[in-house]
Amino acid sequence: MNNTRKHQKSIEMENQTKIDRISNLPWDVLDIILVHLPLREAARTSVLSSKWRYKWTGLSQFVFDDKCIHSSMVDKAARWMEIMKIINKVQSSHSGPIEKFKLAAYCCPNQSDFDQWIAFLTKKGIKELIIQDFSFIKRFKLPSCVFCCPKLSCLELFGCIFKLPAFFKGFDCLKSLKLSQVFIVSDTLESLICNCPALERLTLLNIDHLAFVRIHNPNLKYLKLDSKFEDICFGYNPLLVSVDIRMIPMYGWTIPWRPEQGKVCNLIRVLGSFGGINRLCLYGQFLEFLANEDVPQRLPTMLNCLSALEIREVRFTSLRDVMSLISILRSSPNLKDLLITVETLDEVHKPVMDFVISQCLYDFYLNQLKVVNIRGIVGTRTELEFIKLLLAHSPMLESMTIVKYSGERILESVLLQLERASEHVKFISLTL
Repeated sequence: MNNTRKHQKSIEMENQTKIDRISNLPWDVLDIILVHLPLREAARTSVLSSKWRYKWTGLSQFVFDDKCIHSSMVDKAARWMEIMKIINKVQSSHSGPIEKFKLAAYCCPNQSDFDQWIAFLTKKGIKELIIQDFSFIKRFKLPSCVFCCPKLSCLELFGCIFKLPAFFKGFDCLKSLKLSQVFIVSDTLESLICNCPALERLTLLNIDHLAFVRIHNPNLKYLKLDSKFEDICFGYNPLLVSVDIRMIPMYGWTIPWRPEQGKVCNLIRVLGSFGGINRLCLYGQFLEFLANEDVPQRLPTMLNCLSALEIREVRFTSLRDVMSLISILRSSPNLKDLLITVETLDEVHKPVMDFVISQCLYDFYLNQLKVVNIRGIVGTRTELEFIKLLLAHSPMLESMTIVKYSGERILESVLLQLERASEHVKFISLTL
């Protein structure tokens, strides 16, 4: 009797091992597993069995990148044809929602095929639409159906012509917007930003035809702007905590005067609305823009929440750059981390040097500053006077790293001879 039961149990165990447990998992669990595979690998599951033949076509996320295409295929049109083979299979058999689509394979899409696929996605409740890294002979026109996606939370667009259709009322759920090498006029961009009430993160890179930038959104937290533009204005952005601005001047362009520009210094007009930010990154050309009128010693509204400041491509030959930089420093009483990169020039402009020296006479202190990194100096007198200024006015400074991009490094013994407010500062001097 016992032998019979043992035999039955062994048969049951053998049968259980033959069960395809993965195939019998609920689809939502399988979907989670498959979307973590590269799309090419997910498609290969079709050979496992008849059950798996079309499973991959029902995914909720599709990421088309270089992993989907054989590395030997370099022709951009041929790469798109490979992508279209997958798209056609998905369109013919997909049921259920598609929450994310990302195109990140360097290819050359056919406009009509591309429009048809985007239209298909908009009917599938798309939440994340990311289009990048492809080649068009000219800017492609963004299909108007993109503006009919009520669940859209993330939108990244590359190389398109962006026009708002008359029926557009806004993206109520959009939290992240990134536009790169997009053609969009200033008024359209302003309208788009205002009509995304949930927008938290905005990135604008190399935008075409962008003269005037107006940022107004009560929910915006993170802004990165790296583009050509003539002017910028900030409206009501109470939650803004991180700002990164690099300005590429539009030489030869003229834009209409706007009332908000006034005659006040741009430093006050622009940074005056940054009272709540804790991270600020600005570039040299933008520093010059900020110093259009008389630069104040400090802002009327202090940057009390600012703890991390990055100033890149500073030109110590430009009085405007240096005046803006020092005004921002004097307006940041709670600054803890400072990073400065220098546009390497071995010239010394006496007005700039005299201005930096004069600042040592003023009674102001960076009482919370702990870490300073200065990169790219060549060792001019102006640069050294600026280093002396920081040391003399930073009583809590713990470390200062100085990186020269050429020549011999500054000896720590030389730095230790400089007057400093902090007795505990550690110097790290390097050369590249």
